Amino acid sequence: MADMKKAFVCGHPIAHSRSPKIHGYWLRKYGIAGSYEAIDVAPEDAAEFFATFGERGFAGGNVTIPHKEAAFAAAARRDEAAERIGAVNTLWLENGVLCGGNTDAEGFAANLDERAPGWAKAGPAVVLGAGGAARAVIQALKERGFTDIRVANRTVERAIELGDRFGPGVSAHPATATGELLADAGLLVNTTALGMAGKSGSEALPANPEALPRHAIVTDIVYVPLETPLLKAARECGLKTVDGLGMLLHQAAPGFERWFGRRPEVTEELREMIIADMAKASTGKS
Repeated sequence: MADMKKAFVCGHPIAHSRSPKIHGYWLRKYGIAGSYEAIDVAPEDAAEFFATFGERGFAGGNVTIPHKEAAFAAAARRDEAAERIGAVNTLWLENGVLCGGNTDAEGFAANLDERAPGWAKAGPAVVLGAGGAARAVIQALKERGFTDIRVANRTVERAIELGDRFGPGVSAHPATATGELLADAGLLVNTTALGMAGKSGSEALPANPEALPRHAIVTDIVYVPLETPLLKAARECGLKTVDGLGMLLHQAAPGFERWFGRRPEVTEELREMIIADMAKASTGKS
């Protein structure tokens, strides 16, 4: 087993990460001798972990909250997406050099390609939120040719920062302006935590999809619950909706290919396996 390849996901906390199940599925499916494990790394230990994981036999790994910016700083080489987004979620070693990439934009786009073909021609996009996830979404939208991307955020200064980061075609707006922004939009993307499990009522609805044209697509990067209040409201309006689980699955594929040498397929079987795991977690069963 000396040639067994090892990879990881690190974060703090990390116990609820579904990445080990995703990568474990692919390792079994393709008969690859490898392992993928979750490692809890405290923020004060992150820099040392990134500098030394190769000594522990790891080929690389994924990085999740709160370490994506620390991984960006630690990487000696970064891909274009990581540079634009300002965060790293995938690490690997090339001739002993720590390299970092960001696959979140690729995962976001691949999910929509699968679930809503033709989405890139939908028209103006409205992005709710201005955090790290919004940066990845805007990167994906720019890559796919969107020229009118409207960022709405409660703190408009953060939206302005994204406009400055991504340049022409990205405009900043206060969250209170969301309704008028939706009138001619073709795509609505929620990147905020509104609608996550445990939130309900009007507090869980970041925008009213009734304001959208009938051809619009609504997607939420939240995937617990699978159908968020926003997606439920959009579906009830007759709009096309795309949940956030596919983004999680598709963003995992490029890293797997780097560490284990095979591009994995995001199958319906994998999706159903993760949905079943989420259902178990929600009922407290293991």
